Amino acid sequence: MIDIPNESLPSIASGTANSTVDWLISNVFSHIPPSQVRYLAVGPEAFVRDAFYTPYVIKISSPQPISVMSGFYPPSSAHFDPLIKPAMIPLLQFLRDSGSPLMVNLRIPLEYALFKADAEFGDSGLMYDNLLDASIDAFVHAMEREGFQGIRVVVAETGWPTACGEAAGVDNALTYNDNVVRRAVNGVGTPKRPKEEMEVYMFDLFDENERGGDEYQKHFGIFSLAGVKLYDLRFSSN
Repeated sequence: MIDIPNESLPSIASGTANSTVDWLISNVFSHIPPSQVRYLAVGPEAFVRDAFYTPYVIKISSPQPISVMSGFYPPSSAHFDPLIKPAMIPLLQFLRDSGSPLMVNLRIPLEYALFKADAEFGDSGLMYDNLLDASIDAFVHAMEREGFQGIRVVVAETGWPTACGEAAGVDNALTYNDNVVRRAVNGVGTPKRPKEEMEVYMFDLFDENERGGDEYQKHFGIFSLAGVKLYDLRFSSN
């Protein structure tokens, strides 16, 4: 998955098809072959980070955070923020018409994030034991509430910090990410969409010392800045 940063959106959106291809060749395909790219994630969280970029992303798939919903607990009550809905509806229409997934970035709070057995709760006859499943199903319910059935949800970002935040640490990062990997590779789906493939992209491979925001945002890497593995995450079903 290749991320196109928000600051590049105006020039790409106002250009021609040829200029967009030139941008892709210069910035992406001169470094890796097209066969290695599954998605272009354009304008990450633009709807909530900076409304200036919203007009540039309604015709492509753009990763959205859970904050585009003003209510998402329990999942069956989920609905999109009324202030963001005018931008979400055209995006969902395009995704439905093109058979594309809705990309979501899930930074999960502590309560149900670590897949603890005593964190189970029920919602409309379905049982949840973690907020990853609950968050994905909340997006499904919110889309269905607006009349959009069957759009797949792809988790474009999820992970856990190893330092500089509440509950941040190597042990919790390994617990959370290991359980995410297990659910994805075993194909268990979510309570609302059982056995449906869960497509998840882990955040992040390396720590990012120049990333903006709170300090913990710089510490989501499986590897440190020096390339040292911080914990042993296995990407298999065993």
